[in-house]
Amino acid sequence: MSTQVPEEREAEADVDAGHAEPQSAYQERRLDEKTKRREDRERQTEEEERAEEFEDAAHIKVFRYDPEVAEKQEPRFDDFHVPFEKGMTVLDAVMYARDHYDSSLTFRHSCRQAICGSDAFFINGRQRLGCQTQIADLDQPVRIEPLPHKEVVKDLVVDMEHFFDQMKAVEPYFQTNEAPDSDLEEQRQSRENREEIKMGTRCIWCACCQSSCNIAAGDNEFLGPAAISMAYRFAMDEREGGDMKEHRLRIVEQEHGVWRCQTQFSCTNVCPKDIPITEHIQGLKREAVKKNLKFW
Repeated sequence: MSTQVPEEREAEADVDAGHAEPQSAYQERRLDEKTKRREDRERQTEEEERAEEFEDAAHIKVFRYDPEVAEKQEPRFDDFHVPFEKGMTVLDAVMYARDHYDSSLTFRHSCRQAICGSDAFFINGRQRLGCQTQIADLDQPVRIEPLPHKEVVKDLVVDMEHFFDQMKAVEPYFQTNEAPDSDLEEQRQSRENREEIKMGTRCIWCACCQSSCNIAAGDNEFLGPAAISMAYRFAMDEREGGDMKEHRLRIVEQEHGVWRCQTQFSCTNVCPKDIPITEHIQGLKREAVKKNLKFW
C-alpha cells in the first residue's frame, strides 16, 4: 500500500504527464511549503507555551501583511498571548507583542490619549482607537485588523493620503473678512454658537467614520463624513461671516457632497469622540436648501 498522500500522487502524476512545472521547481516549491508548515507549527507551539507562562493572559489575533517580503505577501493572522493587567488597552497589547515577540509588527501610534487619531484599527468587527479600547471590555481572542476600505501598506498601517486630501478639500481652517479693525480687539463668539459647533471641533482625523461608511467605500469622490462634519464646524461658525458660509456650502453641496449621504448613522456610531456626524451632515443639507430658496 502506498504511503503517499493524494495531493503528492496527483502532483507527481502531473509532472510525469508533462502538465506541471519541472521536477526541480516542483521539489523546491514542496520544500518551501513544508518549511512554512513547520514554521507555522513551531510558532503555534511557542504561542501556547507563552500563554501557559502567564496566569492571566490576553489573546490577540493580529492581521499581518508585508508586500515587500515574499513569504508575507499572503495576508494572515498571527496569535499573541500577552500578560494582562488591569487597564490594558488594545494598543498596550499590540505594543507588548511587538516589543517582546515580533519587532516587525507594524502599526501607527503617537499620543496614546485619544487625541492624535493615529491608532485607528478594526477591532472585533468595529472601528475603534487602540489606545481607547479596553481589553477587558472585549471578547477574546481580540481580532485586530487595519481599517476597512483602505489600501493596506503593511500589517495594521493603511494609506491615509486620500482621506487627508478629502479633509483639505473643505478648507478646514478659519477664514473671515470681518475681523475687528483693532489688533487688540478679539473676535467675539456667542455662547450659543459655540455650543452649536463645539462637538465638530473635536475631530481628530482618525478616519474611523469614513472607514465605516458604505457610500465612501463605493464612491471614491465622496467627500466623506469626516470632511463634511469639519465643513459644518466652520460653515456654522458665526465669526466667518455670510460670504464664507456660502462658499463652504458650495463645496459640500456638490454631486459627491452632502447629498450622497444616505443617513445610515454608521459614522456617528463609531466616532471615538462622540461627534454627531450624521446630524451635522443633515444640518448642512438644510442650510443648502435654505440658501437656494427664493421668496418673491
